[in-house]
Amino acid sequence: MITVTRTTAADPRFVNLIKELDKDLWDRYQPYQAKYDGFNKVDQSARVVVALADTVPVGCGCFRPTEEPAVIEIKRMFVATERRGQGIAQQVLRELESWATEEGFSTAKLETGNKQPEAIRLYQKAGYKSIDLYGPYVGMETSICLGKPLI
Repeated sequence: MITVTRTTAADPRFVNLIKELDKDLWDRYQPYQAKYDGFNKVDQSARVVVALADTVPVGCGCFRPTEEPAVIEIKRMFVATERRGQGIAQQVLRELESWATEEGFSTAKLETGNKQPEAIRLYQKAGYKSIDLYGPYVGMETSICLGKPLI
């Protein structure tokens, strides 16, 4: 059974999953990942969720408010390799969207990469559509930006 719990960026379960995520991204995006690392920092304003299989952390994600009114950015979505294909990422994403809606946000956006077809499928299945590259991703050849209304 998978449970998804709300937490903070300081949660060691989240921190450890992010280390796995960063390794995965480095494996996929050499030599580009060095440019992206600076955009992936998570501060204490992030709303974090961790997915647990019993007590074992198996997935995570977070969102942070943007400078645009009522808009969040989904960040740091990850599911452990051995747990992929089990709907965990969908659960994490739904919880992030619910939390954002509870806080009054009406739009979500995110950036993913062209070497993450499983992530692209997840977001498209959840109703995300292509949007223009934004912020630090403008001009990044491996970036794909997506967005969706939450309400």
